[in-house]
Amino acid sequence: MKNILIVIDMQKDFIDGSLGTKEAQKIVDCVLDKISQYPKQNIIATRDTHEENYLETQEGKNLPVVHCVRGTEGWELDKRIAQALDGVRVIDKPTFGSVELAELLYNESKNEEMEMELVGLCTDICVVSNAILLKAKMPEMKISVDSSCCAGVTPETHKAALTTLAMCQIKVK
Repeated sequence: MKNILIVIDMQKDFIDGSLGTKEAQKIVDCVLDKISQYPKQNIIATRDTHEENYLETQEGKNLPVVHCVRGTEGWELDKRIAQALDGVRVIDKPTFGSVELAELLYNESKNEEMEMELVGLCTDICVVSNAILLKAKMPEMKISVDSSCCAGVTPETHKAALTTLAMCQIKVK
């Protein structure tokens, strides 16, 4: 059984940058501890990745806060997280959920039995989107989310996302 850790969008802009929160800052040590529990070859990280025209996109019109623009400091993974993830696969995703991540893990799961655990930011946007994409692609896959290693835009929306995940048969730890 291969256990996969998926680290979602632990980027500067979501931690202490343009969209940072105290809750996001509080989970960094927990995420670092979680990363240390997995072999690097079993970890995949994602980065929210926007281009200079972000404000012209549908997302930018609905969330007019420039963030995670490719090549900027805010787009980079948190320095301690980046160090812990050195050498792991990183997928740049242009939107909340990554179809590329779902396809990659689906193809890998054909050759080997696996389980997946997600951690990261934000619970109520990118974590929930990726978890549900993975569950839709692989309905029999055991997928979990460690709630202590996630933070939402607000504590209330974090809790709402955890409820949604549980209703979609994703185990909430």
